[in-house]
Amino acid sequence: TGAGMMDCKKALGETGGDFEKAVAWLRERGIAKAAKRSGRVAAEGAVASYIHQGGKVGVLVEINCETDFVARGDDFQRTVRDICLQIASSSPICVERSEVPQEAIEKEKAIFAAQAKEEGKAQMADKIAEGRINKWFKEVVLLEQPFVKDDKKTIEQLLTELSAKTGEKISVRRFVRYQLGEGIEKQESNLAEEVAAELAKVEKKD
Repeated sequence: TGAGMMDCKKALGETGGDFEKAVAWLRERGIAKAAKRSGRVAAEGAVASYIHQGGKVGVLVEINCETDFVARGDDFQRTVRDICLQIASSSPICVERSEVPQEAIEKEKAIFAAQAKEEGKAQMADKIAEGRINKWFKEVVLLEQPFVKDDKKTIEQLLTELSAKTGEKISVRRFVRYQLGEGIEKQESNLAEEVAAELAKVEKKD
């Protein structure tokens, strides 16, 4: 978990020696600590780039922490690289939910409501659309996406764990993703599979 020995000992004591519950306890404690750091200024960090093999996808991302010491650390640099790969393979449109354009939300809601009506659920169309829009957020919002290396955690949880380990506020400030030929009509290639294969190669090197 990256927690100190005394913290691990306390976690085991609090959970009756249950290892899984102890890990959950430590995670919850990390989340609490990260929440306290949310008001801090994080102006250090890194601007990193990733170019998919063959030059088909490019990512530029800014990830912030509080000190240059943490920014130079292996854990921070590894997380930066992982988030570059995440953006390349999962195509988020923004960092957090509040940044999603309202017109995009309304467009998706209309589509989901129409789908519900086609399914014979007209009376519940609006409620169904609300539920599906929340699922859609998890697909397009970076912090809410499942981590490509471990889909049991989100990117937000990944950052929270790093924050707990480093003792600093960690945040993704902004990113841009370019895809070759984007907006030009052409036959779609299965880019997600290609990036996943590249990710597998990187994991083997790690």
